[in-house]
Order: sequence, then structure tokens, then C-alpha cells
Amino acid sequence: MSPAEFNALPAPDAERELLTCNASSAWARAVTAGRPYASLGELREVAAGAVAALSWPDVRQALDAHPRIGERAAGAGREAAWSRREQSGAASADEQTAAALVEANRAYEDRFGHVFLIFASGKSADEMLAAARRRLANDEAAERDVVRRELTAITLLRLDRLFGT
Repeated sequence: MSPAEFNALPAPDAERELLTCNASSAWARAVTAGRPYASLGELREVAAGAVAALSWPDVRQALDAHPRIGERAAGAGREAAWSRREQSGAASADEQTAAALVEANRAYEDRFGHVFLIFASGKSADEMLAAARRRLANDEAAERDVVRRELTAITLLRLDRLFGT
């Protein structure tokens, strides 16, 4: 899809497309409302700003759509396929690392109350595990900042995929 094609979509269709990149309905509405976009670069800039502007409940809505690291995303849709591709490093984990990821996910969720989110593309299971363990030491405010950065990176990667780059 090109930015011009995206600009021409009815708002509900544009939002539906965007929700595959970030499941926050507030984010999808904000990015849709910013149309028209002259370029993907402009859209990416607005998209990143819209993530930064989300309330924490809106961030949580986006987080709730992400599977745990090491768990295969269910479904045949675009978002599930992208998630499986992004987490491919976790899929190849040995049994010990896979078990440690399950434990790290549980400890993280117990501590912060939501799924551990990481820009997993290009990362090995060991790298993701180390990041989860390291981030357990964060206080809530610091972790929310990290989560927002990770969500922005995932969102922008998925936008690039949506627009075929």
C-alpha cells in the first residue's frame, strides 16, 4: 500500500489497517486523523508521536495484543504472522532457555502486571531472556519508558511492512 492509497481509505478501513501495527484504538484513530500523508516518513513521524502521546491504559491495550515472548502467536492474520516472524529467535531456543523465558515472563508479569514487550526482531532467545531479567530491576516509571520505546520500534517496523518497505 502507498501513502496515497492509505490516505484514500475510509477512516474505519484505515484504522483497521493500522491496528495490525499497534492494537491501541486511540493510536489508530490519531494516526488516521493525521491524514493525508505525503510520505511514509511523515506517517512514521506522526505514528511515533502518537505512541508517545498514549495514556498508559491505551499502551496497555496495545500490550494486551502481544503474545508472551516464546509463545507462538495464534491465528492466521497479518499481525499474528508478523509476531511469529519477529519472535523467530525465541522459537529456536533450547529447552533450558525456553523454560527460563517462561519463568522470566511470569516474574515480569507478576512485577509489572503486563506482558514483557521487547523489539524481538533480530534478537536471540538468550538476548531476550537477558533483557527480561535486566528489566526486572527497573522501577515502574523506568519500565514504562522502556515499554513505550519498544512499542514504538515494533509499531514502526510493522508500518514499514504494511507499506511494503
